[in-house]
Amino acid sequence: MSRSLISSSLALLASLWLASAAAEPMADIHALAQQERQPLLDTLRDLVNIETGSGDVEGLNVIAGRVADQLRRIGGEVEILQPTDIYRLDDTPEKIGPAVHATFKGTGTRKIMLIAHMDTVYLRGMLKDQPFRIDGDKAYGLGIADDKQGVALILHTVAMLQKLNFRDYGTLTVLTNSDEEISSPGWRSTITGFASDQDVVFSFEGGGTDGSVRLATSGIGSAYLTVTGKSSHAGSRPEGGINALYELSHQVLQMKDLSKPEQGLKLNWTVSKAGTNRNVIPAEATAQADARALKVSDFDELEKTLQEKIRNRLLPDSKVELKFEVRRPPLEANDASRRVAAYARTIYQELGLSMNVAEKATGGGTDAAFAALKTKGAVIEGMGLSGFGAHSNDAEYVKLDSIVPRLYLTTRMIMDLSTGKLK
Repeated sequence: MSRSLISSSLALLASLWLASAAAEPMADIHALAQQERQPLLDTLRDLVNIETGSGDVEGLNVIAGRVADQLRRIGGEVEILQPTDIYRLDDTPEKIGPAVHATFKGTGTRKIMLIAHMDTVYLRGMLKDQPFRIDGDKAYGLGIADDKQGVALILHTVAMLQKLNFRDYGTLTVLTNSDEEISSPGWRSTITGFASDQDVVFSFEGGGTDGSVRLATSGIGSAYLTVTGKSSHAGSRPEGGINALYELSHQVLQMKDLSKPEQGLKLNWTVSKAGTNRNVIPAEATAQADARALKVSDFDELEKTLQEKIRNRLLPDSKVELKFEVRRPPLEANDASRRVAAYARTIYQELGLSMNVAEKATGGGTDAAFAALKTKGAVIEGMGLSGFGAHSNDAEYVKLDSIVPRLYLTTRMIMDLSTGKLK
């Protein structure tokens, strides 16, 4: 046999050995994900059985303790945080529940953050009507899809990394907050701060019914219009009053065409109130509008336009005030997030599964947008389990067959990001 042929044969054997060696850990990860399926369901059952409406601070403290204990058991440096920097919105409750922050320190350099929320939209007492149960290929329960599955998936992904003795990341940060359903007034600045220096942030809202991931979400804003006039008898002396309802009507009409659907900017006046009695000129009138945007700058421009509009008054002696809230900024797709999502798609293909990557916002906003405000890294939303029925009273579920693929996906993404396979 010639020397060149021997060299070629050795090279082929080496490449086959490397390919085999590279495939084996993936098989191990998949097998471990299968083993972790039932423990995840056990955790999910426990989380669902704790009622955690956004205003239920008692329940939120209980679930925070449960999540913190599990993170400690798998090696995290854990703290339960109380809010100190609260962004007061129109509907912000007096008390905001805690957040759980955990850090896992590794031997590498990459910084990866995992986020989910512990609160739900439900009121205490509703658990009896929607308890945890498994029926066929679905697990049902109060808040199971939004977002207790996300919390459970994070806990068991980190547990898998520990069982694999994988520590090649620089830091792995976990943050679960308790006010996402009310626009995160207590934890938005914390999410932004922790995310600011991360290489990648994975947000574990559900993956919809088809396991999609999302690179963009809508921004949500609110406009509050208050008109102050002067009351007077509507029958005998209407000229002595300043009709706040007239001025409010004028303001709403002159601000009714500010939407720009072609760029995803929407403003719709949805709530109004004026007057106290039929025979009294109303001294006060109020209105609220819902705003949506796909770019942070669009909200800035909209607020500026609104403030300019209210200077034009129908009744010069009336007082008109406008407050604009950015309840949640939009998440905008960038090249970093596209690159990471494309890699996630290839990992899913290893399992014989396809993955849709949504680059255009189609619905409401999430905490992923707060994570993206100051980071240059990728932010990927929808890393959670497939499911349906969020915010419903009788049909919220997750798909059981999405557990193993999502555990495998998240674990692989963290490992490959940490080792430089995905740059």
